[in-house]
Amino acid sequence: MLACEFALVVGAVFLERVRLPLTACLTVIVVGAAYNLFLVVARPARAPPRDQDLAWQLGFNILQLSALIFLTGGVANPFVLLLITPVTLAAATLRGRYAVGLGVLASTAVVVVTFWWTPIGWGGGEPPLVPPAYRWLMCAATLIGIGVTAGYAWRAAAEATRMELALNVTQTVLAREQRLSALGGLAAAAAHELGTPLATISVVAKELANQIPDGPFREDAELLVSQAERCREILKRLTQAPDTDDVVHSRMTLLQFVNEVIEPHIHTEVRVEALVAGPPGARPPEIRRMPEVLHAMTSFVENAVDFARSEVLVRVRFDDETVAVEVRDDGPGFSSDILAKLGQPYVTSRPGGESSRTGHVGMGLGFFIAKTLLERTGAVVDFSNARGGGASISARWRREAIEAAPAPGGFELGAFDPVAQPWTGS
Repeated sequence: MLACEFALVVGAVFLERVRLPLTACLTVIVVGAAYNLFLVVARPARAPPRDQDLAWQLGFNILQLSALIFLTGGVANPFVLLLITPVTLAAATLRGRYAVGLGVLASTAVVVVTFWWTPIGWGGGEPPLVPPAYRWLMCAATLIGIGVTAGYAWRAAAEATRMELALNVTQTVLAREQRLSALGGLAAAAAHELGTPLATISVVAKELANQIPDGPFREDAELLVSQAERCREILKRLTQAPDTDDVVHSRMTLLQFVNEVIEPHIHTEVRVEALVAGPPGARPPEIRRMPEVLHAMTSFVENAVDFARSEVLVRVRFDDETVAVEVRDDGPGFSSDILAKLGQPYVTSRPGGESSRTGHVGMGLGFFIAKTLLERTGAVVDFSNARGGGASISARWRREAIEAAPAPGGFELGAFDPVAQPWTGS
């Protein structure tokens, strides 16, 4: 920027024959260059700059540029708009108090060069007469530009920071789920490593039990054999794949799913009802037990209970192609100004918590995390207000994305459910 200032001043004097205080202008430019050189030499190469250091540097740039504008016609100089740049950078990168301070400094400088300036002349004539109204308009335009541009930069930077925080929270939740899933692999690996030494222990224990005469020592040897066999059974179960061993835990019916979702909220003052519906005569599918789906839908039910007047309905619908889950309450519904943005981080339906039963003020991260978890499983998530009043949250999957694979041996959990009936807790 200093090189541009030097080129503009020298070009205006020697090419356009503009009469201005060349020595004073070059002095201001040299002082700015010396200050920047000092910063390069004084600051360690790898040390990250602090907010305070950046604020001082931007403040100096504002003063240096203001001095140059004062010497070249004041606010009538169109380059006065460059004072917007340091304030915008401060709003985008520094803490609020530094950005506000630099904004006040730049605005003060604009007002100063509106009242005081050094006249300049063109060619051999007198300095042109600039109407006062033009100077006031230039002052107003620059001040508005500082406020609007800096405000937009601050808002964009704040949203970026919030988005980064929200993504970090989501990644933490997903990483936890992945670690839980990885425990099965770790258990299988541990079982494989422990198999050989445990077999040796079992063989030696049996030989000792056969060779020791009757008595307490023989009983101890037989106990050692039985415990070794027990360890072998435990390791055998750990090495078996979950989808072939724990059939009951790895799959669930739709009615079991909704009951598990609403179970934490059935003893509240709100009536919570679960319903599974499908085509006449169709058997509800069994779905895979996915912790992220259970967590997300439980979060939606919790929010519905918090805002409902008297009732929350969790309804599951299925057909040959899709499975859909809807959570509906009879509360005030979502605010119209945030409905289109709901599910984004830091967009909340709880303004001040005045409509909620608990008065909790949320930040929107719960909805964002739940929506992200569901979308990772292939769901299409939608937020809306029901026609009869209240909020509605729905998630819809392609049936193959959520349905459990056929169980080995023809085992079906649904065989224990005569029909898919509503279940109510209150």
